[in-house]
Amino acid sequence: MSVTPKASGNGERAVHAACMQRIADDKCRASFGTLFEYFGPRLKSYLKRMGADDAQAEEIVQDVMLTVWRKAGQFDEKQASVSTWIFRIARNRQIDIHRQVTRPDLSPDEPMLQPAAEQQPDETVSRAQVEARVREQLKTLPAEQLELLKASFYEGLSHSEIAATYNLPLGTVKSRIRLAFERLRGKLSGE
Repeated sequence: MSVTPKASGNGERAVHAACMQRIADDKCRASFGTLFEYFGPRLKSYLKRMGADDAQAEEIVQDVMLTVWRKAGQFDEKQASVSTWIFRIARNRQIDIHRQVTRPDLSPDEPMLQPAAEQQPDETVSRAQVEARVREQLKTLPAEQLELLKASFYEGLSHSEIAATYNLPLGTVKSRIRLAFERLRGKLSGE
């Protein structure tokens, strides 16, 4: 059964919606053919205006129409017209492809991709000594400051999350953490 869209806008919309329904319900090839015949050239033209070359536009049209065939049941006439739904799929595919193409090539010599240099033994000892001093000084903090400091740095909670977790005002949380830092700084710099 071949379906031919009418020239009027509302008539076309109704015909396209009916085609989508038949594709969703019965996998009607004639209805799919009607949609493909109507939207294929329009999609290709649209994609070319968006920057796709001829081959890429044709490939995206094929992919979009395959999506229409597979996901016709997800189309909701109350949410959008068939045209809007199909063109949105095409636009999203074009954006995805553009993102893939425009990702920069990473050089194997990129410093951020290199492993960290091995620490020298004296640096390792020095770092271990600093860490031991910090651990010792942490023990001297008041319990309410130490608890909030641990929540912030060991558990990774934000000040707002700490305030909610410990049922404290946000200002109190910030003050206690700041006071803990000042106390640690004073003790560590005085050593």
